[in-house]
Amino acid sequence: MRTALQFWVVFAAWLSCFSPMKAEAVQAEPPVLHVFWSLDCPVCIRQKPWIDGLEDRFDGLRVVEMELSESDRYHALFAEMAAERSIRPDHVPTLMLGRRAWVGDSPALRAEVEATIEAARTGADPPPAESAATWLPLVGELDPAAAPALALTVLIAFVDGFNPCSVWVLMLLLGMVIASGSRRRVAVVGVSFLATTALIYGAFIAGLFSVLAFAFALPWVRWAVALFALGFGLVSIKDYFWYGRGVTFSIPEGQKPGIYQRLRRLRQENMSTPALIGATVAMASGIALVELPCTAGFPVVWSGILAERGIGGVPFLGLLAVYVMVYLAIELTIFAVAIIGMNLGRMGERHGRVLKLIGGVVMVALAGALAVRPELMDDIAASAVLFGTALGLAALVAWLHGLAEARPRG
Repeated sequence: MRTALQFWVVFAAWLSCFSPMKAEAVQAEPPVLHVFWSLDCPVCIRQKPWIDGLEDRFDGLRVVEMELSESDRYHALFAEMAAERSIRPDHVPTLMLGRRAWVGDSPALRAEVEATIEAARTGADPPPAESAATWLPLVGELDPAAAPALALTVLIAFVDGFNPCSVWVLMLLLGMVIASGSRRRVAVVGVSFLATTALIYGAFIAGLFSVLAFAFALPWVRWAVALFALGFGLVSIKDYFWYGRGVTFSIPEGQKPGIYQRLRRLRQENMSTPALIGATVAMASGIALVELPCTAGFPVVWSGILAERGIGGVPFLGLLAVYVMVYLAIELTIFAVAIIGMNLGRMGERHGRVLKLIGGVVMVALAGALAVRPELMDDIAASAVLFGTALGLAALVAWLHGLAEARPRG
C-alpha cells in the first residue's frame, strides 16, 4: 500500500514539473506591431506619440518602427509585407499586425488597432476589419490612406459650389442668352462655359496642390494655411453684414462693366456655332481669372489638407475629379433649369450675401480644425459634424439677421 502511495506522489510531482512547460507551449506568441513611417510625413509625426505609448499600455506588445525617408533599408521589407496583405506600399504611416494592415491615422483606425492588439494578447477573435479600399468613378480603387479625404472632398466642394461669384456670372450669362429664344444657343453657351471653367479651375487647383505639397515639408505651412482660411472666412462673414465695404473677395465693381459687355456679344444672332463656342471659351477664360480671388479660398484649404496627408498621384487626381464634379453640380443644376424652362431668375444681393455667410462660417470652422484639431479631418463622422454645425450656425445667423432687418424701425 505504501509503495502504491509513493508511486502516485512521485507521478504527481513529475506532472507538476512539466505543467508550466505545457502551459507555456500553448501560450500565444507576443504580438508584434510593425510601423512604417517617414520623418517628412506630418500624419506620421502626429501619430507617433500614440505609437510610442502602445508598449506601455499593452503588456507583451512589441512595436517595431521602420523609418523610410533617411535610407532604403526597409523599402524592400515594406513592399514584401504590403504584398502579403494585398495593399500597395505607397503611403505612410502603414501599420501591420499579423495579417492586418492599416494606412493613415484616425480615431477609428486607432481604436481598431488597439482592439486587434488586445485580441492578439488574449487569444480572442480579432475585431472585423473595415473596408480596405474605396472606389471612385472613372478612377477605380482609392488607397485606404485617401479614403477619409473623399468625404472631406465632397463636403468642401459642395460648399465651394455655392460660390456667389461663379453662380452670379453663370446666371447672368444664361439669362442674357435665354433672351435670344434659342434653346440650342443656350446649350452651346452653357456647355462651353462650364467645360472651360471646370478645366481652368481644375488646373488652378492642381498647380496650387503641387506648390503646397512641396511647401508642407516646412512645419509652419499648416499654420499659414489655417491663418489664410481664417482671414478669408472672416472677410466673407464681414461681406454678409457690410457688403462691399473694406476688404472683399468679390468681383471688383470696376470689372463688371467689361463682363456685361463680353456677355452681350454672345447674343449676336449672326454668330456661327464654332464662333459662338470660341467666344464663350474666351469670355469664360477671362472671367475665371477675374473671379479667382473670390473662388480661391476653399481650394487652398483643400489642397493644404491633402498635401499635409501626403496624398498624391492617382488618388489625388481621383479626388480632384470628384472635387470639380461636385463643385459643378450646383451650376449644372442651374444650367438644366435654364435649358428646360428657358427661364431663369436673377441672383440678388441678398442671395449673394447669404452664400458669403455660409462659405465664411465653414471656412472659419476649417481654420480652427486645421490649427487645433487636424485629426478631425481624418474622421468622416467628425468632418460631417464640423460642416453640419457650421452650416447650421450660418443658417441661424441669417435667420436672426433677417428677422432684425424686417422688424419695423420707429
